[in-house]
Amino acid sequence: MSADIELARIGAGTVVLHDARRDLRRSVDLEPFEIGVYPVTQEQVAELLGETATHSRRPATEVSWLRAIRFCNAASEWEGLDPAYAFDGEDVTWHVDADGFRLPTEAEWEFACRAGSTAPHYGPLDEVAWTSADGVTAPQDVGGRLPNLNGLFDTLGNVWEWCWDLLDPARYDDYRVFRGGGFADDAWSVRASTRRGGAPRMHHEDVGLRVARGGFDAADAAQGWSAQADLERAAVDGPVPYGWTPRR
Repeated sequence: MSADIELARIGAGTVVLHDARRDLRRSVDLEPFEIGVYPVTQEQVAELLGETATHSRRPATEVSWLRAIRFCNAASEWEGLDPAYAFDGEDVTWHVDADGFRLPTEAEWEFACRAGSTAPHYGPLDEVAWTSADGVTAPQDVGGRLPNLNGLFDTLGNVWEWCWDLLDPARYDDYRVFRGGGFADDAWSVRASTRRGGAPRMHHEDVGLRVARGGFDAADAAQGWSAQADLERAAVDGPVPYGWTPRR
């Protein structure tokens, strides 16, 4: 592949995640993993999924979560790695022990983004991120602002990035998390801890992806995520509050 995916190795560590709706914080211990130095570009998606790149070095956008999953598998197959995901219709299973490309877990993403910082941003936003303050009307070429101390570019601003995890299964059913903020967002949204999400088929002009790699000796659980925890989070005692997304 001419548009190779450059990865950075992230050492083991601990990150604290915040669930604002339930006002809960949890500490996650992470094993070492790898994550993309840049968001996946239009050129990379075009090469692996047979699409046209209008701006080769801009982050790929209008990419649904399901399409991001398919991109990861295509990249794995191209490199001769074991695909991380299996499909049953639109139900996706993560083979946690696979060595192929995958989406980062939410814990991995935040830990890699923070790069040791406990502040909302790992540097001044006008130096590290494209946001609404820049007045741009589209994503910008990757790598145009300063990286964090892990050597990662554009984890804040430019485009939101899909993660593996469910956003809040009790309220939003199968919505998946995206992180980091985008070019049209103000500083409040472009923070290391901000969580948003969308349906697996959703696609927007400011949502893309960054890949990760790393297999783990486990089943249905890794790096701050577990299938059992998803089931527990989906449980609702009593009637669903007004305004919540209807569950299937």
